[in-house]
Amino acid sequence: MGAAGATAVAGCVSAPPAEEQAAKSTPQPPNMNESPVLDTQRIAGNPTAVPPPIDRDSPTTVSVEMTTHEQVAEVEPGVTYTYMSFDGRIPGPMIRARVGDHVEMTVTNDESNSMPHNIDLHAVRGPGGGAEASMVAPGETKTFTFKATYPGLFTYHCAVPNLDYHISSGMFGAILIEPEVGLPAVDHEFYLGQHELYTTGDAGEEGHHDFDFEAMKDEEPTYVLINGEKYAIGPNGHNEMQIETGESARVYYVSGGPNLSSSLHPIGSVWDEVHPQGGIGSDVHRNIQTTPVPRGRR
Repeated sequence: MGAAGATAVAGCVSAPPAEEQAAKSTPQPPNMNESPVLDTQRIAGNPTAVPPPIDRDSPTTVSVEMTTHEQVAEVEPGVTYTYMSFDGRIPGPMIRARVGDHVEMTVTNDESNSMPHNIDLHAVRGPGGGAEASMVAPGETKTFTFKATYPGLFTYHCAVPNLDYHISSGMFGAILIEPEVGLPAVDHEFYLGQHELYTTGDAGEEGHHDFDFEAMKDEEPTYVLINGEKYAIGPNGHNEMQIETGESARVYYVSGGPNLSSSLHPIGSVWDEVHPQGGIGSDVHRNIQTTPVPRGRR
């Protein structure tokens, strides 16, 4: 499944310009040869961190709490960046509900942060997808509730201008709204998120990298990442995406962007079924070698 979304303009709310936000962020070392102390050893989300399938036949209220963080972590060994995240992982936690549920969404901006944050969920029908209702300054908490009215896999992201800066730094994830009848059972479910990172240093250049607004405008990323880190998935990272021959797996895949789309192809196999752009309820595509996953914020 891929996640695509509506226009980002609806999620934009008043906040300081991105360059001003960056200037007010935690001071960084003066040159690329110095690295700050890591705030976390791993920013990459575990691909098996998927909420269990919904087995009830009536709606309920689903409570979700998230905390936004600005934290230094390694993109690859020796290369650090000040990421932004929901709950300290990229992609942010996967949210799972069903059509008819009310989702109670609570967003806390960690008091150690330097910038405002919020959440725009493309599963929300309404202005900004919740961005206005969830705008929080450091140390603040806000709660809003929405009703899930249509099924699918949708992106969510921070929508504080410049939202591309926040998304590129890691503030995106996926929300799954199951149809009332649920989804067919599978043996395994995995959750992956792609985004690109634009930095002041070249890929692999050791030291601390700051965000590069000009590179973002030119759409020239330093890294294109799966789950926030170089080689985050596999023997050197999270290595949980292993199944036995004959078992089935469903992959939830969100492309946060902010600029690039993805062409998702399983090596040595094909997708038995694809829900294009996460559209549950639309026609299923079968035996697909490569499926496009558009960036989720446009």
